[in-house]
Amino acid sequence: QVQLVESGGGLVQAGDSMRLSCTASRRSFTYLTMGWFRQAPGKEREFVAAISGGYPYYADSLKGRVTISRDNAKNTVTLQMNSLKPEDTAVYYCAAGPSTTPTMAVKMYDYWGQGTQVTVSS
Repeated sequence: QVQLVESGGGLVQAGDSMRLSCTASRRSFTYLTMGWFRQAPGKEREFVAAISGGYPYYADSLKGRVTISRDNAKNTVTLQMNSLKPEDTAVYYCAAGPSTTPTMAVKMYDYWGQGTQVTVSS
């Protein structure tokens, strides 16, 4: 069992940056693929980024504006988002799974955080 706790959401203005963090409660964190997804009201959950080992993978639509990184010593994965837009408004979820490569497939993630709200005002 892995518990994931996100932090760092809130209200920002368009053009601002925001950093989200997720801490996992598992000693073998290093071997987990960690991902970030988001879900806006009335929409399906959408892949944002993932990292497996030191290898990141980004949604094409967000490439260049987001950066995912991990600190295995702290069991933490971070999502840095820049040049935020109102359409980035969503609940952002951290996820963990056993895949050996970063993946955008929701079904490949076994554990999910409770989500953190990100609201970008215009």
